[in-house]
Amino acid sequence: MNSDSHLPLKIGSLNCLCHNDSPSSSIFDESQCNLLGDFSPVASIGGEKPPPLEHHRTCSLAQLESAAESRVLEQFPLECPRQERRRRLVSWGAMELQHNHISNNSIDSTSASFEISSSKPRRSLRRSRHKSLQFEDNFSSNEANPRLIYIDDPRKTNDKYEFSGNEIRTSKYTIITFLPKNLFIQFHRVAYLYFLAIAALNQLPPLAVFGRTVSLFPLLFVLCVTAIKDGYEDWRRHRSDRNENNREALVHQNGEFRSKEWKKIQAGEVVKICADETIPCDMVLLGSSDPSGLAYIQTMNLDGESNLKTRYARQETALAVSEGISGLIRCEQPNRNIYEFTANMEFRGQRLPLSQSNIVLRGCQLKNTQWIIGVVVYAGQETKAMMNSAASPSKRSKLESYMNRETLWLSIFLFVMCLVVAVGMGLWLLRHKEELDTLPYYRKIYFTNGRDKWKRYKYYGIPMETFFSFLSSIIVFQIMIPISLYITMELVRLGQSYFMIEDGDMYDSSSGSRFQCRSLNINEDLGQIRYVFSDKTGTLTENKMEFQRASVYGKNYERSLLMVDPLLEKNIAATDRRRWKLKSEVAVDSELMELLHKDVIGDERIAAHEFFLTLAACNTVIPILDRGTSSSCIKGELHEEVESIDYQGESPDEQALVAAASAYGYTLFERTSGHIVIDVNGEKLRLDVLGLHEFDSVRKRMSVVIRFPDGAVKVLVKGADTSMFSILADDTEMGDHIRNATQSHLSDYSSQGLRTLVVAARDLTDAELEMWQCRYEDASTSLNDRVIKLRQTAAFIESNLKLLGATAIEDKLQDGVPETIEALRQAGIKVWVLTGDKQETAISIGLSCKLLTSDMQQIIINGSSEDECRNLLADAKSKYGVKSSIGRNQNLNSGNAETDYLEIPVDMKLSNVPRWNAGKEDGISRVPLALIIDGNSLVYILEKKDLESELFDLATSCRVVLCCRVAPLQKAGIVDLIKSRIDDMTLAIGDGANDVSMIQMADVGVGICGQEGRQAVMASDFAMGQFRFLKRLLLVHGHWNYQRVGYLVLYNFYRNAVFVLMLFWYILCTAFSTTSALTDWSSVFYSVIYTSIPTIVVGILDKDLSHKTLLRYPKLYGAGHRQEAYNMRLFWITMVDTLWQSLVLFYIPLFTYKESSVDIWSMGSLWTIAVVVLVNMHLAMDIWRWEIFTHIAVWGSIFITYACMVVLDSIPVFPNYWTIYHLANSPTYWLTILLIIVVALLPRFLFKVVHQIFWPSDIQIAREAEILRKHDGWGQS
Repeated sequence: MNSDSHLPLKIGSLNCLCHNDSPSSSIFDESQCNLLGDFSPVASIGGEKPPPLEHHRTCSLAQLESAAESRVLEQFPLECPRQERRRRLVSWGAMELQHNHISNNSIDSTSASFEISSSKPRRSLRRSRHKSLQFEDNFSSNEANPRLIYIDDPRKTNDKYEFSGNEIRTSKYTIITFLPKNLFIQFHRVAYLYFLAIAALNQLPPLAVFGRTVSLFPLLFVLCVTAIKDGYEDWRRHRSDRNENNREALVHQNGEFRSKEWKKIQAGEVVKICADETIPCDMVLLGSSDPSGLAYIQTMNLDGESNLKTRYARQETALAVSEGISGLIRCEQPNRNIYEFTANMEFRGQRLPLSQSNIVLRGCQLKNTQWIIGVVVYAGQETKAMMNSAASPSKRSKLESYMNRETLWLSIFLFVMCLVVAVGMGLWLLRHKEELDTLPYYRKIYFTNGRDKWKRYKYYGIPMETFFSFLSSIIVFQIMIPISLYITMELVRLGQSYFMIEDGDMYDSSSGSRFQCRSLNINEDLGQIRYVFSDKTGTLTENKMEFQRASVYGKNYERSLLMVDPLLEKNIAATDRRRWKLKSEVAVDSELMELLHKDVIGDERIAAHEFFLTLAACNTVIPILDRGTSSSCIKGELHEEVESIDYQGESPDEQALVAAASAYGYTLFERTSGHIVIDVNGEKLRLDVLGLHEFDSVRKRMSVVIRFPDGAVKVLVKGADTSMFSILADDTEMGDHIRNATQSHLSDYSSQGLRTLVVAARDLTDAELEMWQCRYEDASTSLNDRVIKLRQTAAFIESNLKLLGATAIEDKLQDGVPETIEALRQAGIKVWVLTGDKQETAISIGLSCKLLTSDMQQIIINGSSEDECRNLLADAKSKYGVKSSIGRNQNLNSGNAETDYLEIPVDMKLSNVPRWNAGKEDGISRVPLALIIDGNSLVYILEKKDLESELFDLATSCRVVLCCRVAPLQKAGIVDLIKSRIDDMTLAIGDGANDVSMIQMADVGVGICGQEGRQAVMASDFAMGQFRFLKRLLLVHGHWNYQRVGYLVLYNFYRNAVFVLMLFWYILCTAFSTTSALTDWSSVFYSVIYTSIPTIVVGILDKDLSHKTLLRYPKLYGAGHRQEAYNMRLFWITMVDTLWQSLVLFYIPLFTYKESSVDIWSMGSLWTIAVVVLVNMHLAMDIWRWEIFTHIAVWGSIFITYACMVVLDSIPVFPNYWTIYHLANSPTYWLTILLIIVVALLPRFLFKVVHQIFWPSDIQIAREAEILRKHDGWGQS
């Protein structure tokens, strides 16, 4: 049937809802998407490519489900087709085992932002979204355009289609393209183009102010240094590519497996991989050393996750792999989605479905399996790993953008100075037009002896001479725009990053991970953060789950005991001669344990049995056995077999549940592609797995269909409470009682911050089983809309369930989280938590980590429609007197963050009303506000511009914002809500792939090296092991970096400007002739050698305050918010001071030697030395803390300048030959330099003294206190 005729609407990516997530709990927090590269659409109705995200609009869950299901039902009827089918059980290998969950956590569908086609663009995320956040992959998962792979026939496969070879290339350049391509990339910096133009002008004869070679030196130096760095990095890439491409693998050729280089492997070839080897390309698994076709792989190189994952060969191919396999695979076109694969295989007249569980990807390693055999479907650049190798978006620091503003002012100064010189020269030429042959600087005829005597100058006339004078002035004054500043800032940031990485206080000993600087462009932004957007699970919490509570058959079991009652344990041991030792202890409840071991058969006993059977069976974890000698005994009785068992799984929740089931006597210890074996209190129970429906965030549950040895078939289901209670059977009065009791227990668990999950089951009749199998086979072999069809199939059996109970898992807070959040709040930083948790759980965690306090007024926005959200926001703004953003932005940008939220005196607080639901209370109160909003409300709010503004007004008036049940793109939308409206710096921190969009959207992204893989780390700017390190990162290193770089930029402006103004005053005194008293080399060396080293050393090492003081007084961080280290006022003060110093620098030597006979080159030598000493003394006045390296840099710089001057003045061909020797012998020379330093720096010294006495800053006060403590013996490090 042609789907186009039935489905005119295009459904956008359902992958954004993370259908691959594991059913960890009803909290389903932090649903994670395919964010390693670009988002990929999963299903495209009608075979069309889904529109880009910008052209989508959000619709409600109900609208999407009804639209999707109504259309799918037309293609996918509820009854089986009438034609005869093979009635067979579907093995596990055929199932939609989308096994690579990105996270252990998931999201409620109410928070999921579904997208359907619309002409109205999405404004907020469209502005700054990076391409990796857009759905740009072409997911050709339809019958019309599949990729055809002929198994073990590469010639036929590649003759018909031009598939990519397996050679990869990650390098940027070749020998031929390196020079042009590298120069093209470098000249993207406008400053480089400016200096290129200056060097080109200096090559023209009328404008050759400096030597033509000398003028090229600064630009060539910068270009060469960068090119060498880029060339070395690319050489390393070439070397890595060569090593990778020349690795060998076993390929089936002429009836046997022979070694073949990776780069020569082609699509269609059959490859054999042995244990611990790396997969060379994307392959469909055909067989393995395990008879059932099972294989274990590690995907660390792909997604950073170290836990093992299972892959399965089809039973049909696994049994025939030794005989040789031929067939045809139809699969989707190459795409970036590493968590989904849609294909089918024609093998021996059968059409077999293939899914993610049947493919192994390039870069993965084979573990715990002797060998596997597979057929290549994607090779080289078309593999999913290579398609996901795109770099993170580059970010620029806020201070650097401000620096460009000041650079523009310097350009204006430069233009004005050049204009003054040009106009002055024109007027001077007009005045002395008839005397040019006799006046110095403008003679038209050479009078000096030599070959040029009586030769005429090339005189171009007054207008052209004036124009040339303007251009020559640009060349002379070129360093007014500091080219060296770019190199200096990169070196300083590199040094700062080194000390951050080596900071032992940010080393996480538990995971062995040290701090990482993955971006060197934004170190100083760490000192100006106003908003922190944090994930919860794995970021604030440990993401290490512990089974704590259980509600079984309406009864709550909450007495956690570390040891079972000895008498009970002995009774258990009598029937259980094989004991299982878990890797970690699990607390058990003696009453529940006793119930499980009663001989009485009753409803409660059966429910408890099925409850733990579901926990043990409904999962995808892998049992790892370690058969060792027994050392366990009970009252002297030695156990015959004690085996250590560990569970490998992609979800910590699932591992905790399976471990809990084992602790209660239901131990999963064997898993194959078609069955599992559970040790039930010493008795082996083998269960055939007929089908497994993985969790997705539309259904919010997971189910498994199993056959018992007696032939009975059950479906076991676990999922979120919001999705489970709606599919329970309408039962008896007893059933209603159990449901109400369980719901009560769930509320209690959530209020304690526990993660909840509901467990249910039911029997399947033969007719239902046959119907389900029929549908499942049809859906799982489909290349078109497979996900939707499988969801429909799951819905058929996930109905009329019997409620068994609920689980509660604890995810503990990380160490130091409450203290860190409190310190950040004192520093004026607002912390927003964006989580996928249930609202009650999120609030409980918020209270425990001191994000929420008892005195806060909680505003809860839970809207189910656009109008309701509008009314709730309006009611909240009215009740608390929140002003609109017009008129508030000024205060938000310039005010103290600690007073940005609304607050009134205590006596006006509402008594005994800690929480307020918008629209339900009257009265006025301005206590500290906490906004709590769910993802379903954000679906409507982030769609409308006016509602976004309302949310922005309310949220920025609150001290705390807590967003629950949010999807990954909603996280990015919340960050953009702040980032796009005010200039405050934002930081996003998270640990999972679902946080990548938020991390990339924020000004600064921080990844946590946690339990959910390394996707967040790989997309981040900085990475660390624990949330508590954020306190030190911002309050200490962020403060230091901002103060250093802010001063560095101002000092570089001053250093270059004082030199240029000195030249300007000289030109004014030489009839605007653009001549120079300094040698060409002195002008070049000034910013490259003479004054650069002290700037770099101070930028890396200087500390205004010790780390102990900064951590003790978090409010000192506010200096970055107030931009105390770098602002427009400081820039103008610096420029005024520069003007004064340049006048002193020029005129004091001029007046001192006015009546002497020293020549102009001697004066130039004096000015060179004087300006270097002056700028270094200026720097020395501002250094906060002197280290040995600081002394060496500052005083060594002056020494190096003298040494260079001595060398240059000793070369006879230079016009300044021997001048330094004549000057240094005179006391006047040294007194002149001393006088220059004193007079030039005196105003600055007096200004600093007066300012510190009458208007001291917080930093100055803290520094004085620190010095006093040090003198009193309370030394600070």
